[in-house]
Amino acid sequence: MKRVVIIGGGQAAVWAAHTLRSEGYTEDIAVISDEEHTFYERPPLSKQVLLGEMEHDALQFFPLETIESLNLTLYKPHRATQIKANIKTVILDDGQEVPFDKLLIATGSQARIPVKSWKTLPNLFSLRTIEDSLALHAALPNIKKIAIVGGGWIGLEIAASLRKKGCEVTILELGERLCARSVSCEVSNFIASIHQEEGVEFCFECGMIDISEDQGKLTITRDGAAWQTFDAILVGAGAHINKELAVDAGLEVRDGIVVDHYCQTSHPDIFAAGDVAIHPELGFCVQSWANAQNQGIAAAKAMLGEDKRSEYKETPWLWSDQYDCNIQILGTPVNLDQTSVVLRDSGPRQKSYFYLNSEGKLQYLVSIDDARVVQIAKRWVKADRTLNPQELSDPTFNVMSLR
Repeated sequence: MKRVVIIGGGQAAVWAAHTLRSEGYTEDIAVISDEEHTFYERPPLSKQVLLGEMEHDALQFFPLETIESLNLTLYKPHRATQIKANIKTVILDDGQEVPFDKLLIATGSQARIPVKSWKTLPNLFSLRTIEDSLALHAALPNIKKIAIVGGGWIGLEIAASLRKKGCEVTILELGERLCARSVSCEVSNFIASIHQEEGVEFCFECGMIDISEDQGKLTITRDGAAWQTFDAILVGAGAHINKELAVDAGLEVRDGIVVDHYCQTSHPDIFAAGDVAIHPELGFCVQSWANAQNQGIAAAKAMLGEDKRSEYKETPWLWSDQYDCNIQILGTPVNLDQTSVVLRDSGPRQKSYFYLNSEGKLQYLVSIDDARVVQIAKRWVKADRTLNPQELSDPTFNVMSLR
């Protein structure tokens, strides 16, 4: 194997490159990224960076000297426009051809703007990249009232940060509750109550909306009638999976790129990891910090051969920081109607929701401000342990004793 090419400059990409070198790979590693900034963490953009508590330079996954020691060939900012799978070559936007022996697609996802014309409006933002963060931060002094379109994690994190800045925040959500695809009804209601306590206003089941501009102000129209005017609007209406290259290359693709337990696509020398890759156990894309890192590592080891590879079966784990609350989620909310929920109520903003199947085993967990619960729960899942609901629900019981 003479050359590995990685398309993408995010978390899955940098951990794949780092793993290849750590495992002894000495040949060329080429990284293609359409951003000038590469190998940085995105979660702090909506929190510490937006609040001015962290500089962009602090977002790097590894120190500069570590990145330099990886001895990467960087193509940036360059966009990969085509993968010629039959001749194992990637074509760039300037016509360059980059041949590969193994290829990793780590193109991730991008902020979804539902209406194309919105992209040209002043003071309308999304938050996905450092450039997005710089634009929003520069506008903050002139924002007193802002609307956030979308009641998902990114919208909620930004809402929390902007409330700390003193902005009036209104969240519009098409559905009837928050984060409906990733948490249960009771968790949605609890998260909404936290934001309402902090002064956020909600408009659920907002209907069809449009946005117009007049003298720098943005007016939201709901179902054809003018509703409210804002200084700025942030769109957090989900993500678009960047799977187009894989589609054009003839790889097997559904909502994301189909991979096996070794992150291998339908082409034996092409792999995929991170947001763009379908989790082999769950059958859908998992957009989380932990999944991007761990899948990038798994893909790199698989590229090195059978003696290095191991099956990727990680249980999804993600977290979100909002106000003084750290919300952690383990597992996925699939078939929760077939589970029983156990609430561990340790305080006004310290709660854990355990979802147990008919055998008393943990299928899904949401924990607010109780990181130790998540830590031990990961072991329960791996051990396939049967749990006692009475013990879990008792906030005075030490769950760490349940090894």
